[in-house]
Amino acid sequence: MREPSVQYVTVHGHQRAYVMAGNGPAILLLHGVGMDHRSWLPVIERLAPRYTVLAPDLLGHGRSDKPRADYSIAGYANAMRDLLTVLGIGSVTAVGHSLGGGIAMQFAYQFPQMTQRLVLVAAGGMGRSVNPLIRFFTLPGSGIALRMLGMDPVRRPLVELISSLGASGLPMTHDLHALAEAYDDLSDPAAQWAFLHVLRAAVDWRGQVITSLDRAYLAEHMPSMVVWGERDLVLPVKHARAAHEVLPGSRLEIFPDSGHVPHEDEPDHFAAVLADFIETAPRATHHPGMWRQAMLSGPRPRGEKGPGAARSLHVVCLLYTSDAADDQGL
Repeated sequence: MREPSVQYVTVHGHQRAYVMAGNGPAILLLHGVGMDHRSWLPVIERLAPRYTVLAPDLLGHGRSDKPRADYSIAGYANAMRDLLTVLGIGSVTAVGHSLGGGIAMQFAYQFPQMTQRLVLVAAGGMGRSVNPLIRFFTLPGSGIALRMLGMDPVRRPLVELISSLGASGLPMTHDLHALAEAYDDLSDPAAQWAFLHVLRAAVDWRGQVITSLDRAYLAEHMPSMVVWGERDLVLPVKHARAAHEVLPGSRLEIFPDSGHVPHEDEPDHFAAVLADFIETAPRATHHPGMWRQAMLSGPRPRGEKGPGAARSLHVVCLLYTSDAADDQGL
């Protein structure tokens, strides 16, 4: 399959870039912070023969506009609703990686009628821990450091060094290839500004600020899959287990040889697991009355199985971290 061409559509006055390929049930692929649709290309190639696959560049990323705008998780969820509406796609299996995982969870929460299934891949919002480098860029003055790091005389040799370390096979270097890709895209001051605002909407110096754990019980009637890699250096694998525990009926799978970007590390395995999930998990049906009753009842005690436990609700873990800080509230 030829690499899909980048297309553009203007929504609310801002140009949004995306790639779309294939035919069949729709899959929405949401990338992580500092990344873009390119991280999904190996998976798109494998899924397009059976599905309509849509991978946008989030606002502030890739080839999409980078305005002074709302870069909150809820704002991004609204933007995905609007993009799907403009493209004439009524509902999707929402697949989100890292930041995109938080957006996918928020999308399912805000627009359950548009969400057939939920797939969380090394998702943010599942605990406090996060790599210390991420926390650094939320500190005062980090914008000056980022501008200096984005200058070509500094950035180019550092990208080469990070890439070389990532290919070395040395301990604690597994995810450096993804870091190098994200870092190389931060030469544009507008991209730097958006990057900092995205981070600061979700993270502070103590770790992740936002959480999806408190509302995860509402996914009882939505088939969901969370994907995590055991060698992830950004978010800890214990977040996968936390998500598995609070998502009713979920299934947990850990990919021991994958890092923070499992769909790049093992695209064949990832695409096969995702396709199997879509084919075996019936699409969700949304009834407002069920949500009202669920919110009135609140989350079930841990270990108690509800009526959704028999549903095919997957959590596929492809994530690990070196950050051993404890997560409060887990």
